[in-house]
Amino acid sequence: MASTPYDQIKLLYDQELYSNVVSLANLVLTVSDYGNDILNPSAKFQTYVHYGDSLLQLGRYAQAVAVYKQALQFKKSMLKSKNVTKPNETIVKDLMPDTDIKYQIHQCLVKMNRNDEAMEVLQSIPVKQRTAKINFALAKLLQCRGMERSAVSAYKEVLRECPLALEAVEGLLSLTVSGAEVNSLVIEANLTNMDWVNNWIKAHAHLYSKEFSQAINVLRQLDERTPLRGNHSLLVSLGEAYYYIGDNTKACNVLLRAHNANPTITRGLDVLASLLVGEHRLPELERLMPTYDPNLDVSHEVYTAIGYLMYANNNPSRAAYLAHKACLMKPHNVEALILKGRVLYDLKKYQDAVLHFREAQQAAQYRYEPYKGLVDCYVAQHRIREAVSFASNCCKQLNNTPRALTLYASVLMKDPVTLVKAKSLLEKALQQDESHLPAVYLLVQILEQEDSLEAVVALLEKQVTINPTSKLHQMLGDIYARINDEQKAFENYHISLNLDANNRRSMEGMQRLHASPSLSANDRSYYHHNMSDVEPEPSNDNVPDSDLEASSEISL
Repeated sequence: MASTPYDQIKLLYDQELYSNVVSLANLVLTVSDYGNDILNPSAKFQTYVHYGDSLLQLGRYAQAVAVYKQALQFKKSMLKSKNVTKPNETIVKDLMPDTDIKYQIHQCLVKMNRNDEAMEVLQSIPVKQRTAKINFALAKLLQCRGMERSAVSAYKEVLRECPLALEAVEGLLSLTVSGAEVNSLVIEANLTNMDWVNNWIKAHAHLYSKEFSQAINVLRQLDERTPLRGNHSLLVSLGEAYYYIGDNTKACNVLLRAHNANPTITRGLDVLASLLVGEHRLPELERLMPTYDPNLDVSHEVYTAIGYLMYANNNPSRAAYLAHKACLMKPHNVEALILKGRVLYDLKKYQDAVLHFREAQQAAQYRYEPYKGLVDCYVAQHRIREAVSFASNCCKQLNNTPRALTLYASVLMKDPVTLVKAKSLLEKALQQDESHLPAVYLLVQILEQEDSLEAVVALLEKQVTINPTSKLHQMLGDIYARINDEQKAFENYHISLNLDANNRRSMEGMQRLHASPSLSANDRSYYHHNMSDVEPEPSNDNVPDSDLEASSEISL
């Protein structure tokens, strides 16, 4: 039996030889315009469809849209043509529906960032003809456009047909639909052996309501008491929740668990990169990074993570470029905006940094880092009034959490008139979290200014029992040296250097004690014995104090 041109086009399409489909279909359709001998109407319509699908597969989206529209127009003319017999009309109706072609057109338009046109194409499909995938695509576009009520309706239609469409669940929760209402749509499916679904919805309802502590409790239960233990998606959600409340240590550990469980995931990689850079753990970050090829498409999380690595390696221009690429891929990309803001801040381009931190703050008012960036920029420009305003707003948005109170206090400390209020805020922060080190450091400064040295000693002695760190012992050594208790000063400097042999200020304190005539001969001998393997760093006012415990919230 002879093979027709359409048979050859379909063979090429079935074998996924898309570029060959394009070459042949282009020629065959031109020939068919001069006569119906080469293609019958149904074959010509299907050729248009294969042609458009092949262009879509090849990434030639504008051409694909044009061909799909030709397919729709040709089908419409076929149905109206007086020359089409009843059997042929039935055949045409059995071919690819208009709804599917319009969905393909929408995909092309989204790829070209023409979202409004894509939304209009999907809305042109009658409501009763919209499938779950059409409703889901339409819901996402409506949500991006801010048409929340219509987006909610579309997401609900998806769940009525596919009750475990979890992205649709998250879409509804992000639009402030209650967890109970969403759960009611899911349980109508009478799911068996899926008891964990209710708690999964509950956890994400807390996340989207910015109730991070409650979300953490539910996510931990899922991780510890259900078969979901170790699931990387669950761990990323838990790690991000810890990050949002400022528990960076737990956030880092949980996100590392997630990426060790599945090294190929990219979600959460940008947050993890920020945490590892803040803790000076660059070798771990380098090990997590995928092989970067600028010629390949990678996710915005990967671009941001590599940007953080460039930032840590003193390559600000490259870091800013990668952050910018991440922003292009995802508008209002909070992590990328924060990174770019930090780079610009370090380059002393404060006004440009403000623009990026401000965009991040508007996109995620529950996030601490944009407020911190804005406050630092305004302080650097000596615009204290604006800094106070944003620090105060940070306390309101973050419900007076310890780090928000500490940020506010750090600005109030700039003015002697508001020093008492700053002290009160720091004490309030430590009442909530007695081991919040940034608040401890600032409160020590205020107490020293007041000459309340006994209070400083009491505060630091309490802190070293809670969380003994090199910097805390160094500070305690400094204050004991100041009140001439050289024995206790010596002991704390020694502990500080045991915890971090590179703590320059502890070395300098030891050297001052060694030069002191009141230091006993035994202490001098002990000092020489324990310092013999430590090579003091050269004095340099530009070398920062060693503080491995200090997080990125101390300074940008």
